[in-house]
Amino acid sequence: MKIVVCVKYVPDAQSERTFQPDHTTERASVDGLLSELDEYAVEEALAIADDGDDVEITILTMGPDQATAAIKKSLQMGAHEGVHVNDAAIAGSDAIATSRVLAAAIDTIGDVDLVLTGLGSTDGTMSVVPAMLAERLGLPQVTFASELTLDGETVRIRRDGDVASETIEASLPAVVSVTDQINEPRYPSFKGIMAAKKKPVQTWTLADLGVEPAEVGLGASWTSVVSVEQRPPRSQGEVVTDEGQGGQALADFLISRKFA
Repeated sequence: MKIVVCVKYVPDAQSERTFQPDHTTERASVDGLLSELDEYAVEEALAIADDGDDVEITILTMGPDQATAAIKKSLQMGAHEGVHVNDAAIAGSDAIATSRVLAAAIDTIGDVDLVLTGLGSTDGTMSVVPAMLAERLGLPQVTFASELTLDGETVRIRRDGDVASETIEASLPAVVSVTDQINEPRYPSFKGIMAAKKKPVQTWTLADLGVEPAEVGLGASWTSVVSVEQRPPRSQGEVVTDEGQGGQALADFLISRKFA
């Protein structure tokens, strides 16, 4: 079985996020890492490999030079190889362009049985790329999996909603996105860290994938950020001394904020 796990290199949530003059996220000057939500997809692929023989796990990412860190962490966890799509024309790509590049890369990898993704990226938080990816690949999608089971040529997931849990099945090959409820990602061991240094990582450009630069990047995006501004510093809250009017003061506050 060949599994491709799509991962993303994102700015560290603890760092101060800024924007470039074209209103795209500044990534070069901040620390980055493998998106936390993608670790669950990597772990699920590793769990499948642990339970069966002849499972090959390829980590796929797109982004600048630093994005290799996301592949490196995944390989240290136990994945077998990596593919890094690195092309300057990709910068500023929206979800639609991202799905175009990832789909082309998966087609180039070839003979993929299962595509795994996380719930969403911690920088974009849109959770739409898995569906777009499935559409471009012509594959069924089963998303938001809290549990995943493989049974021959069938993938079965449990999706937990607010009022019910659903069991959904699809025939392989398929695209599956997983939630942070599905497992507990492992930490890379010393042995895994050392082994990762010898694992192959291929670097592909858009030309290698047959994707035209005009199809991706900021200029091809269907949406754009018009303006950005710093969030104002949090001000100290108002302290009300309750001398019999505390309830009325609270009600007035809620009404002024249109909560009541």
